[in-house]
Amino acid sequence: MLLLLLIAQGSALAAVDCFSCHDRDTFQRRVKHQPADDGECFTCHNPHVAPHEGLIKKAIPRLCFNCHEDMRDGLQQAVVHQPVRDGQCLACHHPHSSDQTGLLNARLVDTCLACHTGLPKQYKYTHQPYAQGKCSACHEAHQSDHRGLLVKEPTALCLGCHDRSALKRKHADYPGELKNCGTCHSPHGSDRKGLIRNVLHQPYADGCGDCHSGKNTPVGIDTCLNCHEDVEEQMASSHNHLVRYKENGCIACHSPHAGDDGRLLKGSDRYVCSTCHLDTFQHYDAAHYKHVKTASCADCHAPHGSNFPNMTKAPINAVCYPCHEKHSEFSHPIGEDVFDPRTQQILTCASCHAVKGTQHESHLRYDGHRALCIQCHRDI
Repeated sequence: MLLLLLIAQGSALAAVDCFSCHDRDTFQRRVKHQPADDGECFTCHNPHVAPHEGLIKKAIPRLCFNCHEDMRDGLQQAVVHQPVRDGQCLACHHPHSSDQTGLLNARLVDTCLACHTGLPKQYKYTHQPYAQGKCSACHEAHQSDHRGLLVKEPTALCLGCHDRSALKRKHADYPGELKNCGTCHSPHGSDRKGLIRNVLHQPYADGCGDCHSGKNTPVGIDTCLNCHEDVEEQMASSHNHLVRYKENGCIACHSPHAGDDGRLLKGSDRYVCSTCHLDTFQHYDAAHYKHVKTASCADCHAPHGSNFPNMTKAPINAVCYPCHEKHSEFSHPIGEDVFDPRTQQILTCASCHAVKGTQHESHLRYDGHRALCIQCHRDI
């Protein structure tokens, strides 16, 4: 019985020993992590030596997943928050105790804005949940089945608070079912009443008649191209985004009414492009080595159309050289006089590198020590 008592008290005694060096107050804040609160330091830490900083037994997030299995299983969902995907649990959570719910390092809104620095804390007209710092009213913190980590499909999410009949009265002449609220309204805030996005499409600002010919009459792509002749020329390229012609492919990406900048995109570049190319973004996010993220997909790709493969803005080498100019002086020969023996096509940067990410250093398509070279040099 004495032996059993000593074993039962072992964790608590270990915690007492730990507190002889570690400040107990940092473990006693309002919200406590259960193992730390119970004095079970050895659940996560080895007291003598460990392979990871902080003497933790396993790398984060593997250590966290020992108990939080639901978080690990959730990684199979369509959209995973980047810190979760990268195993950065401590970017948001304190491992021992916190004054914030969920063991957050700071208030929820401050935790979110620490990474989402492009969002101001307040707008002239601010959406109430955003003004109250209730990011979780609309977004999941870890993973979701909906883009933007939304808790529901966008229209259903809005109608969870906004009465449909009241909205219909405010949109009396709206031609069709009310949906896709983000086409006109910002979910966070705006300088305009009604959370209308800041930049108005000129025909919308002048009145509906320039585009709409009558109730329930769809606005075709030809109406858009009447003004945007440059886009029509781009869409005539051999590789283009001329999709859903009968449904007006322009509004797949652009709002016909209002946006956050002159492009009138329905959201950030990543949000808009991932509507169709979600698998590309998921592959990029999961890759161990990948090209440094650019501010916009349009940095390399022509958004409407191009005569170059993958809709790049120019031949692939010309796209890479502005940033990698020095590589032209010492890299493997590439260009119009060098041909890939596998395809008989011109050898390019993309012949060896996969910018969307791989498991090999320098985002090489194969291991650079040998496997990459023998793809072409099999006689060596």
